[in-house]
Amino acid sequence: MTDKFIFRFVAAVSIFVFVVVLVLNRRLIPAPAIVPSFTHYLPKLNAILNGTCSVLLLLSLYFIKRKKITVHKRINILTFCLSSLFLVSYIIFHYLAPETKYGDTNGDGTLSPSEVAAAGNIRYVYYVILTSHIILAAGVLPLILLSFYRGLQMQVAKHKKLVRWAFPIWLYVTVTGVIVYLMISPYYHF
Repeated sequence: MTDKFIFRFVAAVSIFVFVVVLVLNRRLIPAPAIVPSFTHYLPKLNAILNGTCSVLLLLSLYFIKRKKITVHKRINILTFCLSSLFLVSYIIFHYLAPETKYGDTNGDGTLSPSEVAAAGNIRYVYYVILTSHIILAAGVLPLILLSFYRGLQMQVAKHKKLVRWAFPIWLYVTVTGVIVYLMISPYYHF
């Protein structure tokens, strides 16, 4: 495969995922009238997948620092697979579940002044974490795909240049994914 093909493929996948998430979050495709019963398990599954990927990314760093390339590669393949599973689960959840608002204790989809007051300033912390998580998650996907490809092809110099950026962003996204779940989960009502 040529680099030109890989760059086009990465761009296409990244744009496709971005558009799908945008469409789902804007509710341009109507959700089913009845939320399937398994839907309430997906946020916890997503948090578990994100947390597992966080640990695996740190293990990957540990093993590459010790020149254990085969273990490093296997861990990264597993992390990539689990992140892909996360992405599918995330898309399914955001298609099926109604929107959850931070602080919406009664689940009516709107925040009353008393709910806003009860949530307090921690709402702003949540939104800062969530916004940075979303922006970086969208931006890191092409870096992950390219660094994954370069690593599998043993193009070590190119892989290292990409990972210098991809690793800390991906780690931040996986860790903040868990934090976002822990902060929003009390407000799930489906």
